[in-house]
Amino acid sequence: MLELQHIHKTWRNNEGHLRLLLNGISLQAKVGETLAILGPSGSGKSTLLKIIAGLEPVDSGVVLFDGAPLTDTPPEQRNFGFMFQDFALFPHLNVQDNVAFGLIERGQKKQEARDQAVSMLARFEMQNFAHSKISVLSGGEQQRVALARALITKPRVLLLDEPFSALDADLRKHLRQEFKTHMAFFSVVVLWVTHDETEARAVGDAGVRLMQGQFDKLW
Repeated sequence: MLELQHIHKTWRNNEGHLRLLLNGISLQAKVGETLAILGPSGSGKSTLLKIIAGLEPVDSGVVLFDGAPLTDTPPEQRNFGFMFQDFALFPHLNVQDNVAFGLIERGQKKQEARDQAVSMLARFEMQNFAHSKISVLSGGEQQRVALARALITKPRVLLLDEPFSALDADLRKHLRQEFKTHMAFFSVVVLWVTHDETEARAVGDAGVRLMQGQFDKLW
């Protein structure tokens, strides 16, 4: 289980003024559960994901997994997957090597990592694109590659920051259903950040809204 306890975070704007972004928020998310986090732009959703991933420090509070605090655990040791809004795929690597990247960074032999990458791509029906450049892929295909890359290291938690926002409405609807099918296979805590309530309700087993530094439970 992923747990946040009393997370506080202030943010300094361009004029140097401090703003309370997260005001003592707490939540729990279970393995196998997708928790949707709704909120308008600037509400602190992305900052919250970065705090959970260890990419952003907290002012106070603690992030725990299975009861163990992660305060002193660096990002690379948390085994949390992070899928960014723009997918953050590497344009100089082909599809296979993008997916294999995390395994290779962990010291796995390159050929073994590439073989695992092709197997993961097959789950997303993308194995035939293994040697393709990222630049030739459609938005939906890039999204599938990004998700395969995030999952190949078998993360304990998957953090998704507006993952479908750059795609058209019909494709978003299709990929949301596809995502739920894939998540039924992987035992992972999923936090899905979005500003779209329709999307949140389509993917989320539970949902909260982040407004003025506080959570309101929606369902």
